[in-house]
Amino acid sequence: MAKITYIEHNGTEHVVDVANGLTVMEGARDNGIPGIEADCGGACACSTCHVYVDEAWVEKLPAKDPMEEDMLEFAYEPDETRSRLTCQLKVSDALDGLKVKMPERQI
Repeated sequence: MAKITYIEHNGTEHVVDVANGLTVMEGARDNGIPGIEADCGGACACSTCHVYVDEAWVEKLPAKDPMEEDMLEFAYEPDETRSRLTCQLKVSDALDGLKVKMPERQI
């Protein structure tokens, strides 16, 4: 299990425990975290679970695959370094302490 901090665009923080094997997106959905819409349900077919990963975590996460990179092109104000789709981040003990911030809106 990993403790993940979801930070809304307005600065409101939600710290939740997310079970290993789920995605960061599923952790947000299951805990009612606003700001992650996840319209495609985690199929990496949209960009509505886009977040900005805390800079301290950028290098600790697995690299983006080509499909995630393609979908991020449709995200609201993507950041080449920090933007990730939460449906592509599988939770494990290694993600304990992860912080992600939601963009102003999802598109």
